[in-house]
Amino acid sequence: MPSGIRIGRIAGINIYLDWSLSIIFLLLTFSLAMGVFPRWHPDWTPGVTWGTAVAAAILFLASVFTHELSHALVGRAYGVEIKRITLFIFGGIAQLEKEPGAWRAELWMAIAGPITSLLLGLIFLFLAGLTAGPLEVEPENPAELFAALSPLSTLLLWLGPVNIILGLFNLVPGFPLDGGRVLRAIMWGITGNLRQATRWASGAGQAFAWMLIIAGFAMMLGFQVPFFGTGLVGGLWLAFIGWFLNNAALVSYRQLLVREVLEDVPVSQIMQTDFIKVTPEMQVSTFVDEHLMRTDQRAFPVEENNRLAGMVCLPDVRKISREVWTSTTIRDIMTPASEIALISPEKDAAEALFTLAHRNVNQLPVVERDRIRGLIRREDLLKWLSIYGKQHLEELESKQAFPG
Repeated sequence: MPSGIRIGRIAGINIYLDWSLSIIFLLLTFSLAMGVFPRWHPDWTPGVTWGTAVAAAILFLASVFTHELSHALVGRAYGVEIKRITLFIFGGIAQLEKEPGAWRAELWMAIAGPITSLLLGLIFLFLAGLTAGPLEVEPENPAELFAALSPLSTLLLWLGPVNIILGLFNLVPGFPLDGGRVLRAIMWGITGNLRQATRWASGAGQAFAWMLIIAGFAMMLGFQVPFFGTGLVGGLWLAFIGWFLNNAALVSYRQLLVREVLEDVPVSQIMQTDFIKVTPEMQVSTFVDEHLMRTDQRAFPVEENNRLAGMVCLPDVRKISREVWTSTTIRDIMTPASEIALISPEKDAAEALFTLAHRNVNQLPVVERDRIRGLIRREDLLKWLSIYGKQHLEELESKQAFPG
């Protein structure tokens, strides 16, 4: 998932902006300031044109955020916590703490976004009409009609259709678009088989993605494509979106397979039990010389009175200069247990994988009644999947029909 810079918090949800968002912001601003608005208002000064273009780009990104926020708020109503929303070049991603547990939750979470975009579009168009007021031009002459609009009315008139298009595009029944999630929820409700529903929705998503890729190449070759037009830049962008959606559909289905394979496997079956623990009073110099330099272990549990006190790893050591290693203890640089993601040995491995991915860490301490029992790492899960994954998937398929 895209990383990003945290810019704030709304309704308990952290808001992040990915660096790639600057690309779409600049593309939007330049296309509006150099193309759309000069055609509508040839008499505008450069300052008005560029100012309106920047405002339009900002409000469009705010609309995308509102779309994602609606997913989060509906999810919260169904008990699905969303701690983070990241805006990036292709829109936004709401990071779920867990997947919806029922098809109805998935359905309403998915459809909330497009409905929000469609409502925003209608509101912007309504406000555009209000701010425009009566115009003293013939409605048969669109050029004069646009030219008579104020910057505010122009801004609202552009935002309205764009949000409606965003809502309709997301309703395309191809995973991982919202419409694909709606399709998956409906098929999940009908069949009771989430894997099969995801397979169908992902297939629809790949078909739609390849349509965009083919249309993009046709535009680059000079063909006129309905709704999209022609041109090298537009065709390249359309093909790029198709490529992204195709990969996302494939990855989404594979993630589901991995999750299902790991769901019935306890963490205790995969975790590492042969690992080194350190004490809070150990000098950093001793830790580096005797443990960091002599083993392949990357993160070390810190144990005090037979209980987990924290974790320490190489990045913690790098925070201090070498000159103070002998006068600094592990307690001074460790991450306290209260700030660490933990998992218990009876939890399933799917939850461990989910936590590793969403916390962006490489290992989790396995703790039982505050005592460290093991470590589970990404590589442990990947190794287990490479050895046993195919066998477990075949066992799952024998229990639940999975038509080819």
